[in-house]
Amino acid sequence: MRYSIFAILIAVAALGLVAGAAGVWYGWIAVAVAGPLTLLGVYDLRQTRHSLMRNYPIIAHMRWLFEGIRPEIRQYLIESDADAFPFNREQRSLVYQRAKQAVQTVPFGTQQDVYKPEYAYFTHSLAPVHPKTFDFRVTVGGESCKQPYAISLFNISAMSFGALSGNAIQALNKGAKLGGFAHDTGEGGISRYHRQHGGDLIWELGSGYFGCRAADGTFDAEKFIKQSADPQIKMIEVKLSQGAKPGHGGVLPASKITPEIVEARGIPMGIDCVSPAAHPAFSTPVEFVRFLQQLRDLSLGKPVGFKLCVGHPHEFMAVVKAMIQEEIYPDFIVVDGSEGGTGAAPVEFTNSVGMPLREGLHFVNMALIGAGIRNRIRIGASGKIISGADIGTALALGADWCNSARGFMFALGCIQARSCHTNRCPTGVATQDPTRQKALVVPDKAARVASFHKNTLIGFGEMLGAMGLDRPDQITVDVLHIRTADRASLLHHRLAPLQLSHPDCPLPFARPWAEAQTVSFARSEGPKSDRAVPPKPVHATG
Repeated sequence: MRYSIFAILIAVAALGLVAGAAGVWYGWIAVAVAGPLTLLGVYDLRQTRHSLMRNYPIIAHMRWLFEGIRPEIRQYLIESDADAFPFNREQRSLVYQRAKQAVQTVPFGTQQDVYKPEYAYFTHSLAPVHPKTFDFRVTVGGESCKQPYAISLFNISAMSFGALSGNAIQALNKGAKLGGFAHDTGEGGISRYHRQHGGDLIWELGSGYFGCRAADGTFDAEKFIKQSADPQIKMIEVKLSQGAKPGHGGVLPASKITPEIVEARGIPMGIDCVSPAAHPAFSTPVEFVRFLQQLRDLSLGKPVGFKLCVGHPHEFMAVVKAMIQEEIYPDFIVVDGSEGGTGAAPVEFTNSVGMPLREGLHFVNMALIGAGIRNRIRIGASGKIISGADIGTALALGADWCNSARGFMFALGCIQARSCHTNRCPTGVATQDPTRQKALVVPDKAARVASFHKNTLIGFGEMLGAMGLDRPDQITVDVLHIRTADRASLLHHRLAPLQLSHPDCPLPFARPWAEAQTVSFARSEGPKSDRAVPPKPVHATG
C-alpha cells in the first residue's frame, strides 16, 4: 500500500509511452502527468533527509501541503469567533469594522464565558453621563520637562521600519497626523517614511541607539542632539525590554542591510549590526536615571521616559530607589506586557519570559504609589490593547494612556497570517518586498488608521459614560472586577502612598523593595533583618 500510488504512476507513464508511440495522442498527456510524478517518486526513494518520503513516496508530500494550508483552513472554516490566538475573529472583526467605518454592533449576546476564571467586567452606574469630548488627552512632562506633550489616550505602539514596510510606516504616520495621536518609531530608527507626513513621533532608543549611534555602537551625544531637535519628535523613550522577547538582543546581518536601513539607523553598509541585550550607556540603576536626565537635557527638555516588560521585581524597585536618591524622575514609564507581539522571537521568550500586562502594570503603579512618587510620573501601557474595554482595563490598573501595535496593523489590513518573519506578508504590512508592499495603498490605509483610533475612543467614551464618568482619570480599580480565586494574586494587593516603607507592606512588594539597591541591578545581599518579614497567618474562626 505504501508504494501503490508510485506503482500506478509508473504503469500509467509506461502505458502512455506505448500509446504515444503507437500514435494515440492522449498517451502523451498521460506521460506528461505521470512522468514528472514518477521522477518525484524516484527522488523520494533516493533522498535521505525525510524518512516519511522514503516510506511513502509521492503521497507523503500531501502532509506538507495540508500543513502549509492548515492555518488558513482553521482560521476561515473551523474556528469560532471567540477562538484562536493571538487575536480571535471577533477582535479582528472589531478593528476592521472600526477602520472601515462599518457597523460595529454584535447580535444575540456575548460569546464569552462570563463565569470563567480571569473574566473581567466593569460596573456601571444608574446615572450614566455623556462625555463632553472623545478626544481624551494626557499631558506628559514633569517638573524638569520644558516641552510637555499632550498625548492621546490611544496611540501607535513601537514598530520599526524594517519589521514593517515603508508603505505601512507611511500609512501609520499619516493616520496619526489625521487623527492627532502619536506614532512610536520602534527601535529601528526614524526613516524617511516616518517623516513624509509629519505625524507626531515618539523616538524609541533601544540598545543599538539607532539615529544616535557611534561607530563602535555606543551612544553618540552629538548625533542625539541633532536628531532630537526635530519638532516632529515629541517624546523620547528608552527601551529596556520588549514584552514579546524581554532580555533578548539581536543581530541584523550585513546581507540584509539596505541603503534605506543605513539611512534610518545611521549604520555602515556591509557590516553586521548588533543590538546587545543590555544598554552600553549604563550598568547600574543610578547610571540609568542619570542617562535619562542627560537625554532630557540634550533634547532641551522634551519628555523622556523608558519602556520595559517587568521582570525581576527588585530590579524595578532598584530604579525607583535610584530616582528618589538622585531626585531624577522620568516623565513617563511604558509597561509592555509579555503578551505583546513581534515580527520574530524565539518561542521560549514569546511563551515563557516576562510579566503579563495586568500584573506588570499593577506592580509598577503600586510601586510608584508605595514609594510616594506616582504623581511625578505618567504610565503608558501596551500589550494586546485594541478595544475601549482594553483601554479601560489598563487605566483601572494604573495606566494614564495606552498604545497598540497589532491593532493598528489590523487597521492597515493585516489578516494575522503570521508570516511576518518570512518577508512574504500577503497584505504588504510586514515585508520589504517592493511588489508586495505596493498592494498597501497609503491614502486609503491612513484613513482607516485614523478611523480605527477615532471609533475606538468613541467606544471607550461611551463605556466611560455608562460608568457615570466623563474623564478617563476618574476610572479606578474599584470599577474593574477580575474573577480570580487566588487571593495571593498580585492584583489583590493595593498600596497606599509611602506604604513601601511601612512594616505592613504586602510581601510581594516589601521583599523586592528590601532586595533593591541603587548601585547594582543585582539583589542586595544585606542582613536578613533588612528583608521583609512575612505577616503572621490569619486563621478563620467560628
